[in-house]
Amino acid sequence: MNRIFTPEDLVQYLYKETTPEQDAAIEEALQNNWTLREKFEVIKKAHARLEKFKLSPRVESVLNVLKYGNKQIVSQD
Repeated sequence: MNRIFTPEDLVQYLYKETTPEQDAAIEEALQNNWTLREKFEVIKKAHARLEKFKLSPRVESVLNVLKYGNKQIVSQD
């Protein structure tokens, strides 16, 4: 039976969030379906580009959280 895989299925596969049975089905589909393989390559490349970015909160945001936490500690005393 030919199953239709969505981009969400491919993302789950990429992040290893699929079962062994799903892995086998997706791998077989990738071998036999050129269009699906192309879509998966696009997703893999996008993932690789996103991994290059190191995201962190702004210093101001961190300081606000710490300030709020200190207020909560003082008010409990």
